[in-house]
Amino acid sequence: MTARLPGARVRTAAPVRAGMPRTYRAVLAAVWPIVRGWGGLRVAGADQLPASGPTLLVGNHDSAWDPLVIAAAVRGQRHIRALARSSLWNWGLLGRALDTMGQIPIGRGQADAQAIGRAVAALRSGACIGVFPEGTVSRGRRLRARSGTGRLALAVPEAQVLCVAVTGTVDISRFPRRPRLRVCFFAPTEGAVRPGESAGEFSARIMAEIRLRAPVAGQETTRVRR
Repeated sequence: MTARLPGARVRTAAPVRAGMPRTYRAVLAAVWPIVRGWGGLRVAGADQLPASGPTLLVGNHDSAWDPLVIAAAVRGQRHIRALARSSLWNWGLLGRALDTMGQIPIGRGQADAQAIGRAVAALRSGACIGVFPEGTVSRGRRLRARSGTGRLALAVPEAQVLCVAVTGTVDISRFPRRPRLRVCFFAPTEGAVRPGESAGEFSARIMAEIRLRAPVAGQETTRVRR
């Protein structure tokens, strides 16, 4: 049984900001009935998300649904520009849709300086950038956090870092099992980059905090921990 998030509340289908890309708004509209109606989405800590300004959202990645569920959890508040694996752009229409949504392609398993540069520029202009330090879907494995998240935080120290723990997404496609989607936003215990902390150390520290609340999920639904 999935524990109830302290202070969690149902997210209603609030109007999405007009300034968001049309494709982004359309995807949110299509996803909402699934994550709310079928998944019973509950959200905690969304009030910590800044309404504007450079923001770095750092989350766990146990399912391809995670970016969509996070976007739905903040629906109407921020346009999230996520770093997504570049191979998705090979799928014609999907690649064009991702471009119009403002997503940023990044090469998996490599130091993609161009992608990091685009993300840094977007952050400095006040964007909300979503990153998954593990770099790929966990598939039940404990993965090493990559340094890209720390590189962004070091390059834009004025950006607010907000962690997001997501659970239940691995069950979305396991019909007739009904998922229990939970999203919890929280600030890192020790704040942003500490003096002398490297990019890799920062990424590992933040990911460890997230995994305390969202243990690796693969075969079975995991429990949200306080």
